[in-house]
Amino acid sequence: MEVRIIKSAITVYQMEELNDNDRHLIEQAIEATNNSYVPYSHFHVGSAVRLENGDVITGCNQENASFPVTICAERTALFSAGAQQPDKAVVAIAIAARNASGLLTDPVTPCGSCRQALVETEFRHKRKIRILLYGTKHIFCIDGISNLMPLSFTDDQL
Repeated sequence: MEVRIIKSAITVYQMEELNDNDRHLIEQAIEATNNSYVPYSHFHVGSAVRLENGDVITGCNQENASFPVTICAERTALFSAGAQQPDKAVVAIAIAARNASGLLTDPVTPCGSCRQALVETEFRHKRKIRILLYGTKHIFCIDGISNLMPLSFTDDQL
């Protein structure tokens, strides 16, 4: 038997410690929570992706009475970026969430489907994505999806 230890690097910031680009991206993700359609969970999630050319594309979660048809904010933004500017790499993504009490204190993390979409987006453009997870208490910054999901399913396994 062999035991392998997998470690992930997550840097924790306060908003004022971030550079202007990261702060702006988080602000866009927070603003995108206002566009969520969440009549069932009342859990608003917003996402903003910055492309290599500096453009920002936002997304928000969209619920449906048929829950499998629901789509998360992260995939909404990633897929919109892929549809609008397929030749431009995603360099960063910010994610924010709020409930009836307001913005979450601790950062919300992407679900498994969104993590897999991030894996594929990085693979597509051969470039790590800076992941910013916003909470009012602190912000997690992750350099690439492999630090959030170290054992990823990729096309080299097909």
